[in-house]
Amino acid sequence: MKTTANYFDHIVEELQQSSVAISDAGTHSGDLLAEKLSAAASVFVGGAGRSGLMGKAFAMRLMHMGVTSHVIGETVTPGIGQGDWLVLGSGSGETGSLVAMAQKARQAGAQVAVVTIKPESTLGQFADVTVVLPGATKEQHNGQRGSIQPMATLFEQSLLLFYDALVLKLMELKGQNSANMYGKHANLE
Repeated sequence: MKTTANYFDHIVEELQQSSVAISDAGTHSGDLLAEKLSAAASVFVGGAGRSGLMGKAFAMRLMHMGVTSHVIGETVTPGIGQGDWLVLGSGSGETGSLVAMAQKARQAGAQVAVVTIKPESTLGQFADVTVVLPGATKEQHNGQRGSIQPMATLFEQSLLLFYDALVLKLMELKGQNSANMYGKHANLE
């Protein structure tokens, strides 16, 4: 029987293997996405389930950097338009509500970025920039997964780490550091 620490170590190994598999070329480049987002009027972030939670964490860090960011579905989220970017995290790239969001964003003149396992997916086809992360979708069975973790956990963890790496790249591009980001930190806690 494995201990919790053994499982933790295995998860870290899976994440290390994932980082090597991330494509960073052409329209699949995290650096390209960082450049695009650094020039965006506003960045709108969305995802469903746990992927959506990772997106919320990303939007929060963007706000800390002084980037105008919004989480799709919040009551204070304004309309999207020209000069804005929609960033969607979806393992399968087929989540119906996210596909509808991408279509609406395009119709409003916004650009779309997708972080997914499947660049050939419907969302991947809509995207101006598609970043491919390794992992299994929740629909894949154990023989196909490549992870001991349930459902889409490896993708969701990789998504959070990718978003954090993207924040570091944006900080570099914008000349930011952690010290000047505290000025935007919540102070009503």
